[in-house]
Amino acid sequence: MRTLLLTAVIGIALSAESASQSAAPIGAYTVVPQLPGMGRPVDVAATAARRRALMRRIGHGTVLIQAGHERDIEQDYVQDNDFRQDNTFYYFTELETEEAVLMMTARGPDSVETILFLPPRIPSQERWTGLRLGPDSVAVRLSGIAEVLPIDSLDARARAALQPTLKSSDLKPIVDSMRAVKDADEIMRLRRAVDISVAGHIAAMRAARPGMYEYQIEAALEDGFRSNGADRVGYPSIVGSGPNSTTLHYDVNRRKTENGDLVVVDAAAEWGQYTADVTRTFPVNGKFTARQKAIYDLVLGAQQAAFDAVRPGITMRELDGIARRYMHDHSGTLCGERTCDDREYFNHGLGHPIGMDVHDVGISRPLAPGMVITLEPGVYLQAEQLGVRIEDDVLVTTKGGEWLSAGAPRTTDAIEKLMSGR
Repeated sequence: MRTLLLTAVIGIALSAESASQSAAPIGAYTVVPQLPGMGRPVDVAATAARRRALMRRIGHGTVLIQAGHERDIEQDYVQDNDFRQDNTFYYFTELETEEAVLMMTARGPDSVETILFLPPRIPSQERWTGLRLGPDSVAVRLSGIAEVLPIDSLDARARAALQPTLKSSDLKPIVDSMRAVKDADEIMRLRRAVDISVAGHIAAMRAARPGMYEYQIEAALEDGFRSNGADRVGYPSIVGSGPNSTTLHYDVNRRKTENGDLVVVDAAAEWGQYTADVTRTFPVNGKFTARQKAIYDLVLGAQQAAFDAVRPGITMRELDGIARRYMHDHSGTLCGERTCDDREYFNHGLGHPIGMDVHDVGISRPLAPGMVITLEPGVYLQAEQLGVRIEDDVLVTTKGGEWLSAGAPRTTDAIEKLMSGR
C-alpha cells in the first residue's frame, strides 16, 4: 500500500493478520524504550513534531500510513533479518512493529486526530517471533499516541473521518521534502551509525594482510559493526581488492588479496533505521607505493576542495564540479594524456544525501543546515588494477560542513600509521 493523502474515501480495506519501562528524558527530548527485541527507543517528542508539521502542510484531509510487512523467509533471500520498517511509517512513529496503520485527520491547523491501529497480540505466535505490540496501554506509552485501536476497527473509523467521494494522492513528495533536512533526533541516529561504521573500517584496516580473502576482511569489518551495536549493514558491503577496486558496486568479496593490492572498502552500519555511507582505500600490506599515494592524494585533495565549499545554498552538482576542477588542475599526467576527472576515470557523481536510505531524499535541492551528505570522489584505472575512492559523511551547518566520519583515517600517513601498529 502506498502512503496516501485522502480527502475522502469509500471502503478502505487493509489486510492484517512485558515488562513496563519508564520514559527517560535525554536533553530536550523524551525517549521511551521499546519492549525487548522490538527496536530502538522512540523519541516521542520528535515523532509528534513531525506529525504536526505534516498535518499543518495538509490543512484538511486524512493520511493513512501503513507499516512494513515481514518478509517470507521460505521464499525471500533474507540478508539479515526478515523485517525492516517502512521508512515513512518509521519517520512518524519510530516503531518497528509490523502490519500497523497510522491514521491522521486534519480539519484545520488546530484540529488533528491521530490514531494508531495495531493487530492483536497472539501469544502462540510470539513464542516464535518474540513480543509484539498490541492495541493496549503499552503501545500508547511507547508511541506517545493517545489513541491506539485494534486494526479491525480501521475501516469504520476511516469511513467516519471522510466524505462520501473518493479523492486520493500520493503523500510521498510531501514526506520526502520533510525528510531532506534532519531534525536533532535524526542527526543523533546518523552520528551513531557513522561512529559504528568508523569502528568497522578501523577493524578492517587492522585485520588486513596479503593473502587474506576479501570476505575475511569483510568479516572483520562487519564484526566491528555488530560489536559496536549496529542493527544491520546499511547496504551490502563492498570489499574490492586489486582489479576489483575499480568496480564501483562489486560486492562478491571472494578474491584472495595479493601483496601490493589496494583494497576499496565501501561499507557502513545502520543504527535506529538510519545508515552511514563510508569508503576507505588502503594497501593490504599496510604501505602505499609512490604511484598509489599519488593517485590517493589527488582524490583526497578533490574531496577536501569540495568539503571546503560546502555551505547552505550550494548544490551537489556544484560541489561535483568543484571536485572535478581540482582533479583537472592537479592531475598532471597521472592518468595519461587525459586528466583524472575524465568520465573514464571518475565515472560517478561526487555524493548524495544519506538518512533512512543510503541514497536518501533531497539530492536535487540546494543544501540546507541539517542535511547530511556524502563526498566520494574516486579514480579508477582498470589497466593498472588500481582504484581509489574516499567517502565521508558530512553534516551541513549554518557555517559550512562538519566531518562526521573523520575518525576513520583519511590520509596515507594516518592509514599507514594505523596499519603499522596492528
